[in-house]
Amino acid sequence: MSDESVRSMVLGDVEVIRVVEWRGPFGPARGLVPGAGAGLWEDNREWLVPDHWDPDDGSALMALQSWVLRSGGLTVLVDTGVGDGRERPDAPLFHRRRDGFLGSLARAGVRPEDVDVVVNTHLHADHVGWNTRPGDAPGTWVPAFPNARYLLPAADDAHFGPDNAYGGGRRTQDRLVYEDSVAPVRREGLAVLWDGEHRIDGNLTLESAPGHTPGSSVLRLESGGDRAVFVGDLVHSPVQLLDPSHGSCFCVDPAGAEASRRRILGRAADRRELVVPAHFGGAGAAEVREEGGGFALKGWAEWTAR
Repeated sequence: MSDESVRSMVLGDVEVIRVVEWRGPFGPARGLVPGAGAGLWEDNREWLVPDHWDPDDGSALMALQSWVLRSGGLTVLVDTGVGDGRERPDAPLFHRRRDGFLGSLARAGVRPEDVDVVVNTHLHADHVGWNTRPGDAPGTWVPAFPNARYLLPAADDAHFGPDNAYGGGRRTQDRLVYEDSVAPVRREGLAVLWDGEHRIDGNLTLESAPGHTPGSSVLRLESGGDRAVFVGDLVHSPVQLLDPSHGSCFCVDPAGAEASRRRILGRAADRRELVVPAHFGGAGAAEVREEGGGFALKGWAEWTAR
């Protein structure tokens, strides 16, 4: 029997493996995307239900997931989810979870020591949790992927780190996240801080897309005739494709996030890049086309069972 939490596709010479940590109701949809009125959800009920919106209680339906890319001999892990046993008192969904994500990675054929590169698209709790695992001493954390380079956006490290260089926009939870999921990687010398653009190999390039956080980024894949862009939290819900002016409630700089969203989605439409957000349920990724002042769904991704 196939594992519903693990699916794959091949883009050019790159295998893409989707690993789902959790999926379900996240919270009120109109709280997640405050600018999207009731009409936008209702008018698109036909394709938002059942994977992205529950009209009965108004919940946004989402996934917590990571992506494994096998490219040019490298095993690249994009975002590392929430993590097990984390103290997240301000986020009940994330608080002291036990999802066994490493077991899902194993079913995808990936052992922790096999990972060469970890990409954190940004440093929010649900993107860095499995950067680390419990250490031998109680209350300590050590890198979960001991042979990996961890690629961290420099602007996010400055913002969420102890100096809070950018000022403002930091919650109590962010200090806990940095201490258990980022600082241990820094101490072990495994972190690479980057800004602007960072090439991983001939197929994969990181690019800054600030707004959601100061260092929010996207990962571009180009191999053969295939293209994709892993957009992190550039969009949380498909309604933001329809109207890119709508940011999420978690954006530090809403205007900057909108500018990044329009730029990245516009290029995706022009170049036929598969858009792969961090939290879409259902097919998890889509092609888009420009329509009016926003974008329209062109087609959902197709995955193969592993």
